Amino acid sequence: MVVNRRRGGLAWLWLSALVIVLDQASKYLATQALEYASPVALLPVFDLTLLHNTGAAFSFLASAGGWQRWFFAAVAVAVSAYLVHWLHKTGPQQRWQGIALALILGGALGNLIDRIWLGYVIDFISLHWKQYYYPAFNLADSAITVGALMLLWEMLFMKAGEPTCDTKE
Repeated sequence: MVVNRRRGGLAWLWLSALVIVLDQASKYLATQALEYASPVALLPVFDLTLLHNTGAAFSFLASAGGWQRWFFAAVAVAVSAYLVHWLHKTGPQQRWQGIALALILGGALGNLIDRIWLGYVIDFISLHWKQYYYPAFNLADSAITVGALMLLWEMLFMKAGEPTCDTKE
């Protein structure tokens, strides 16, 4: 895939848009097909369980009384603006970083849409092992996690100053 050299990392905004569309579509389907808080087992370690998260990651501040909705929305807007700026400064040869930032941006905006429109984030993916449950999450959370892991991988294992992907056209 050729990335526009003038726009650099901004050429990856299509990926952010794709994450938002897939996230919102999956949340819509979850709300239509699932009954709130009633797990539907798909595998011994994987359920679909519709939940509403008024807090942040792992339901942090979920019972804070309502102010957290706008606080987390403001944080998401600020982080998203910074990510767009970072993408703009990302060179066209830094594809790995561009993809990572676009995934994080799409996930942040996907959850922001829920928070503003609904007052909570829709979660529906539930992983567990026996009686130990990981907090429910959604596709936006998955995109944020994958993007963050990609950035971490880049910082730890890729050499500074070298292209992060093959730039042959």
